[in-house]
Amino acid sequence: FFFLLLCASVVMSLDTLIGFTGKNFTIIAADKARARSIVIMNDNEDKIMNLEKNKLLAASGAAGDCSQFCDFVQKNLNLYRFKTDVPLSTNAAAHFTRNQLAVALRKSPYQCNLLLGGYDEDEGPSLYYLDYLASLQKMNYGAQGHASYFVLSLLDKDYRPDLSEEEAIQLLTRCFEGLKKRFLINSPNFIIKIVDQNGIREIPQIHV
Repeated sequence: FFFLLLCASVVMSLDTLIGFTGKNFTIIAADKARARSIVIMNDNEDKIMNLEKNKLLAASGAAGDCSQFCDFVQKNLNLYRFKTDVPLSTNAAAHFTRNQLAVALRKSPYQCNLLLGGYDEDEGPSLYYLDYLASLQKMNYGAQGHASYFVLSLLDKDYRPDLSEEEAIQLLTRCFEGLKKRFLINSPNFIIKIVDQNGIREIPQIHV
């Protein structure tokens, strides 16, 4: 019990992940700072990994665990596609990821929380929320890290399932402005990626 409490305090990190689905796309944003304790070690970190051509995996938590686990997921999805010539859907990729977290939980838990988003031709956009205890939930919007205490209220108020890409950028801008005003930790730089029927692309930096 105390081990789980300790992990919870560590995994609820200073990283910021925000994601939601729109009319025909999924968008995920993450801060670029990689910090440990009171030291910023890198201010240009990409915390959103591309999975194949139609999926994104964003991770927050211990830097080593996030990097290793995301690499593991990416390589195994590629291996499955090479062996079967059929890529996994976003739903199947989310359940595979959850299963690997559950297996590791009984041995050496990964201290990372995830947002997995994607776009499938038959199902459209989707977003999945995963935590270090291997829970999985499909959501229209979600956030990870301490910043979630601030941005979830904005998403509750302003999110709509039929958001256009322009409206999604405006909503993210309001989230960034709210963090800049109220969150103790300064996160000036964010990376934003969108996945839709045309694949994955990165949105230019939003300055607030």
